[in-house]
Amino acid sequence: MNLHLSSADQAFRDEVRAFLRENIPAEVARRSRIAMHPPHNDDRLWWNRVLNKRGWAAPAWPQEYGGTGWSPLQQHIFSYESHLAHAPELRWQGIKLVGPVIYTFATPAQKARYLPPILNGDECWAQGFSEPGAGSDLVALKTTAVLDGDEWVINGQKLWTTEGQYSNMGFFLVRTAQTERPQQGISMIVLDMNTPGVTVRTIQMINGDVSTCEVFLDNVRVPKDSLIGEPGTGWAQAKFLLGNERTSSADIHKAFGDLARIRSIAAIEQRNGRPLIEDPAFCRKLAALEIEVRTLEWSVLRVLAQAPSEHPVTACASVLKIRGSELQQSLSELATEALGPRALREYTREQGFADADDDLLWPDVTPGVTVDQMYLRACTIFGGAKEVQKNIIAKVAFGF
Repeated sequence: MNLHLSSADQAFRDEVRAFLRENIPAEVARRSRIAMHPPHNDDRLWWNRVLNKRGWAAPAWPQEYGGTGWSPLQQHIFSYESHLAHAPELRWQGIKLVGPVIYTFATPAQKARYLPPILNGDECWAQGFSEPGAGSDLVALKTTAVLDGDEWVINGQKLWTTEGQYSNMGFFLVRTAQTERPQQGISMIVLDMNTPGVTVRTIQMINGDVSTCEVFLDNVRVPKDSLIGEPGTGWAQAKFLLGNERTSSADIHKAFGDLARIRSIAAIEQRNGRPLIEDPAFCRKLAALEIEVRTLEWSVLRVLAQAPSEHPVTACASVLKIRGSELQQSLSELATEALGPRALREYTREQGFADADDDLLWPDVTPGVTVDQMYLRACTIFGGAKEVQKNIIAKVAFGF
């Protein structure tokens, strides 16, 4: 295994670093560093368009649909450097989730209609999979779509729809038929979130954020061609999408950013009259987490590069999802521990976005730590609960 970048990849990294340095204003970087779910979309929409103008909005997409043609390692370098530079993170729902579904399964007309606005950030997407009583168990979903002439009529409810309040488009799993095998009756449908009958309500989380929503669909009528693929193929599309999401959910680039944040906090916080970063016990904890992050990084790279494995990629993606989400929790807990008593101040997002006032009691590393720690208690649940992922690994990898 070659643990060093080639000269070409080093040059690519330098190009990315220069681009990020020249194009990200300091105030945008600060807001991105503080907020996992910013209270507005402006920075991300602006950054989406900057990247699209450069041709970098969707690194993993095929070139024929607007992708970059980068190798898996170059994609990794770009994401890594973007996180360290505190670039606004583009919304996953369009670029990473529904976009690949559309260019893989949709008709040419659907690709022409939906892909360009995703690339340019002109349309923001809501993901409607989970429901009351059908979270990680998507087979149990009850939302229906019934064909009435040239329209589908949709009725049901979706839950935990991240940032649905910002979305003008949505992709939803619906039941289009009652079949002996429930998976065979599921389809994926897209719709305008401003369609009559669509109601979005925000849900306040434990950290005070309203980053997720519930969506009510009451006799929502959409054109017949709003279905992606043939009726009943939604389960295969969902598995394809969730495989991408669970690989992304390893969130390895965020993990490296979290390590940097912990070091910044530990350089400021004092323990027994000296910086916390000099405390041997704390350094052991930090080093142990860094080893885990770097180990996970190589696992992610192997999956992205489609390296030979004795296990199916579905099982590998579930492993990455489990380890990545557990690491996110561990990193957020260590950041909170490093902050010490200052972690007792929760901060709202708006307070965190306020300009630093040079108050030594509340240094600039303080905002965002506690609210992220509380939010990330859910990361072993969303995107498929850890227990469900273990069942997938047992079945797909080991045949149990």
